[in-house]
Amino acid sequence: SFWPQHFGLIPQWVTLEPRVFGWMDRLCENYCGGIWNLYTLNNGGAFMAPEPDDDDDETWVLFNVMNGNRAEMSPEAAGIAACLMTYSHHACRTECYAMTVHYYRLRDYALQHPECSAIMRIID
Repeated sequence: SFWPQHFGLIPQWVTLEPRVFGWMDRLCENYCGGIWNLYTLNNGGAFMAPEPDDDDDETWVLFNVMNGNRAEMSPEAAGIAACLMTYSHHACRTECYAMTVHYYRLRDYALQHPECSAIMRIID
């Protein structure tokens, strides 16, 4: 119910989850699937992120071949980056204002995140 609740009015919303997985696969060489957690933000935004291992200091290395930027970050920050990439591309593909709103809600959250600079480096 997470996806239809937040994105049900977005054209082709059913493709969002696999597209997030696809972006993570492109951005993170060591990504090999796993359990993802779903988050709803106070500002109405929503995102998903890989569930971290038991190691609280777990870091993921992401590299965006489109901008040449590399960053190390937590699984949560990596999920935010993958969702932002997905939301941005989906907003352009569908020309849907509501998808753009979702992008900016998550971006506003990312700008307050402790790993903001790493997230922004990847999505730049």
